Amino acid sequence: MDPITIGLWTTGGMLCLVFLGMRVAFAAGLAGFVGLVWLRWNGFDYAPERLGKAVEISVKIAGQVPHSKVSAHALSLIPTFILIGYLAYYAKLTTALFDAAKKWIAWVPGGLAVSTVFSTAGFAAVSGASVATAAVFARIAIPEMLKIGYNKQFAAGVVAAGGTLASLIPPSAILVIYAIIVEQDVGKLLLAGFIPGAFSAFVYAVLIIGIAVIFKTVGPPVGGFTWRERLVALPPALPIVAVVVIIIFFVYNPFGDAWGTPTEGGAVGAFIVFLMALYRGMRLSELKDALIETAKLTVMIFTIIWGVLIYVRFLGFADLPGAFSDWITSLTVSPMLILICILLAYAVLGMFMDAIGMLLLTLPVVYPAVMALNGGEFVSAEDSAFGMSGPMCAIWFGILVVKMAEFCLITPPIGLNCFVVAGVRDDLNVQDVFKGVTPFFIADAITIALLVAFPAIVLWLPSLA
Repeated sequence: MDPITIGLWTTGGMLCLVFLGMRVAFAAGLAGFVGLVWLRWNGFDYAPERLGKAVEISVKIAGQVPHSKVSAHALSLIPTFILIGYLAYYAKLTTALFDAAKKWIAWVPGGLAVSTVFSTAGFAAVSGASVATAAVFARIAIPEMLKIGYNKQFAAGVVAAGGTLASLIPPSAILVIYAIIVEQDVGKLLLAGFIPGAFSAFVYAVLIIGIAVIFKTVGPPVGGFTWRERLVALPPALPIVAVVVIIIFFVYNPFGDAWGTPTEGGAVGAFIVFLMALYRGMRLSELKDALIETAKLTVMIFTIIWGVLIYVRFLGFADLPGAFSDWITSLTVSPMLILICILLAYAVLGMFMDAIGMLLLTLPVVYPAVMALNGGEFVSAEDSAFGMSGPMCAIWFGILVVKMAEFCLITPPIGLNCFVVAGVRDDLNVQDVFKGVTPFFIADAITIALLVAFPAIVLWLPSLA
């Protein structure tokens, strides 16, 4: 049996395990290990006495992968970004941010929901975790919306959808993972996420205002705030702006050389937010909770990475990525149509898998194919299919797939943000949240279409770096 066939059978088995409910990390790790054994034993012509040797070789390969990849310096960004988010919550920065947004924006139709979206976007700028963002604002924003008569399903949907912005707005753990998988510049990818993230928040806000205007009972405006109250609400929210600026200058200093690496920027950001939290009276028990929650989420992400990397190593031996790239480039249809079909496939796959697992599993196969469609890693913009150079195509495609990962965080039946919001609120069940996020599917579809049609939205900032 040829390696490609082994790769296809093993991949099919792994997908069956995922659809049956096995965690992606364990399904991928198991499939990768079995695939490695199968390939080695196939090379020994299935001689019974050589099965033990095939297992021994596969154990060595599978054992080396996690350490060699996870010890990468860039991955240290992930726990620091997550820690920033939890420390910001205990420093009451999230409450201050929501209060400022409410006093400045809540007067428009659906104003409190719009305030929630912009608050989640602001918090996303200091937090790398969508789940943490959704959990925090489920506690802060939903009670405020229910208090003035918002529909509880709509209120829950606003928070769940707003939480997805943390996947795109830097610092983003998923963008870091993408950069490491495809071996692209982390700093440029983080920069590329700013404008699309802010654009996504703007589209959400327009959708909310439109719904509130049509259905006047959905989101009544909130008024009565004086200019003095608005101005007083700004200073407590400014520390978040300061942290964002510091991280930007570490990643890319527009006035000269960068101050340091993104990893150093994440560490400095976490330290500054830690000092703010101490200044604002964070207790030892709260610091302990922040560290434990950071550790839990980091371990979950790293476990997925470990399992999937074993599977990715198997894919390399089976040469499935190369075969898929050759097949994609041999198609006689438009490259843009193929790209759209790939994005639609992500939308379907995201209904059954978590965002990080989905990207880790698919990118080793899909990324080379997309790059080949464009003309290769080193193609110039003039000779490319999508009108951009190889490195710019890698950044553009990264933002598109991360945006698709955002979309998958709110799609049933696996939409993780919806489960988080329902878990935080005793008065909500997950069906309520899924009903509430339905209008935001339209907003995400519009955003993705515009990012595909106008790549400059993504590429302008990184082109300056």
